[in-house]
Amino acid sequence: MELVDFLGLVHPAIAVTIVFPCIGIVSYFAWQTRERRLQSADGGKSKIPPIVGGEHKRIGEWLCIAVVGLCLLGLAYPIGKNIIKKQLWNQNLFQLTFIVLMFILAIVCLALLLRARERLWRGIFATLTGTALVILGCQDGVFRRTNEWYWSHYYIGITASLLMIFSVAIVQDIYQDRSHRWRLIHTILNCVALLLFLGQGFTGSRDLLEIPLNWQESYIYQCNYAQKTCLTPNNQAPK
Repeated sequence: MELVDFLGLVHPAIAVTIVFPCIGIVSYFAWQTRERRLQSADGGKSKIPPIVGGEHKRIGEWLCIAVVGLCLLGLAYPIGKNIIKKQLWNQNLFQLTFIVLMFILAIVCLALLLRARERLWRGIFATLTGTALVILGCQDGVFRRTNEWYWSHYYIGITASLLMIFSVAIVQDIYQDRSHRWRLIHTILNCVALLLFLGQGFTGSRDLLEIPLNWQESYIYQCNYAQKTCLTPNNQAPK
C-alpha cells in the first residue's frame, strides 16, 4: 500500500472511530432530554439530571464540526489527487486558488456559526458554509455517482452535512420558541439525518470495495462496469 492509498483510508477511519460514536452519544442525550422534558411536563420529578440538555447541545455542536470536517476531508482527497494529476498550479492557478479559498471559507464560516447568536448572522454563516461544501463537491475529481444519486455516498454525505449545519443554526430559535415548532423541525430533520448516516455506513463500505489501490488503477479502470467484465491480461509466458 502506497502513501496515497493510506491517505484514502483517513476519511473512513475517522468516520468509524470518531463520527459514528459521537452520533450514538448525541442520540442518547437527545432521547434523555426528551424524556426529562415529558416527565417534567406531567408535573412529576424526573430522575434524569438537568445537565442532559446542555450536554446534548454541546456534543451536538462537536458532531456538526466532525461531520463537516469529515466531509471536507473526503472532498480534499479526490480534489487533491486531481490537482496533482493535472498540475493545476501550472494549468489554472485561479481555479487552484479558488478551491483553497473555498476550503478556508467553509472552516471559518463554521467556526463563526458556532459563535453567532443573532438569527441573521447564523443564517449567513450557515448559508456560506453549506455553499462552500456544495461548490467543492462540484470540483473535478469528486466521484458523485449522479446516475444513482439516491444511493450515492457523495449526495447522502452532503445532505447529512447540510442538515447538521442547519441544526446548529436553529439551536437558539429552539430555546426561544414557546410553540415548540423549531424543536419539532429539529427532531424530524435529525431523524432523517440519522437514517442518512446509516446509509453512509453502507455506501461507504461499498465504495471502499470499489476503489482500487493506486498501482491497480490503470487496469481496473479499463473494466466495463455496465457489463461487469474486465480485459483478460495476456501475461502468460511463451511456450
